[in-house]
This record gives sequence, C-alpha cells and structure tokens, in this order.
Amino acid sequence: MDVSILMSADKPIYEQIYEQIVAQILNGTMEPNYRLPPIRKIAKELGVSVITIKKAWEMLEQRGFIYTVVGRGCFVAENISHELEDKKIALAKEKLKKNLNYYRELGISVDKLCEYIRELY
Repeated sequence: MDVSILMSADKPIYEQIYEQIVAQILNGTMEPNYRLPPIRKIAKELGVSVITIKKAWEMLEQRGFIYTVVGRGCFVAENISHELEDKKIALAKEKLKKNLNYYRELGISVDKLCEYIRELY
C-alpha cells in the first residue's frame, strides 16, 4: 500500500488517504481480499492521528471498497468487474460535479473544458 499526504493541501488528510486507496483498488494494485495494514501502524507511518485513518477506513467501508473482519482487520472487498467500472464512473462524476460550478463561474464553455481535459490528460 502506497499512500502519501500533503499537509498543505486544501483537501483533508482523511480524504487524501481515501482517494489514494480507492485509486489503488480500482486500478488493481490492491486485489480483492488484500489485508490493509492496521490503523495504528498507518497512523504512525504517516504521522497522523488514528482518528484520521479511522475516518478514511470508515469511508472506504461505507462505500463498499473494504470490509472488516473482527479481530483480523480490514480487507479489500471483492467486486466483480462491472461493479468496479460503475464505481470508477461514479467517482469520476462526483469529482467533476464538485468543480463544475467553478468552471461555469469562470465562463468556460463545455467545449473548451473538454478541450482542456483532452490537452491535460
């Protein structure tokens, strides 16, 4: 598991952790039933509070990316491929939706925005 955080980022640390783990699950880096390191270990390695890691883990579990086995830890959930694709699309739409108002306020047309996305992608 590879996670890094930016203390100076606008995004809360738990969201940074959540997004990085989701990306690793969706791209296949973390396979189904992969055991995530214990919360305390990750907190110590990243230099953040246990509560921050717990919040990220709760988000992952609520959204179906991981499951918990009492006394054994947290594991990557088994998703069939179409469910993973649905989750990728939902996450992409969610992220785009958060920023759309900003682009509208700037007066950027949909065509221009798509052009920028293609250019940067």
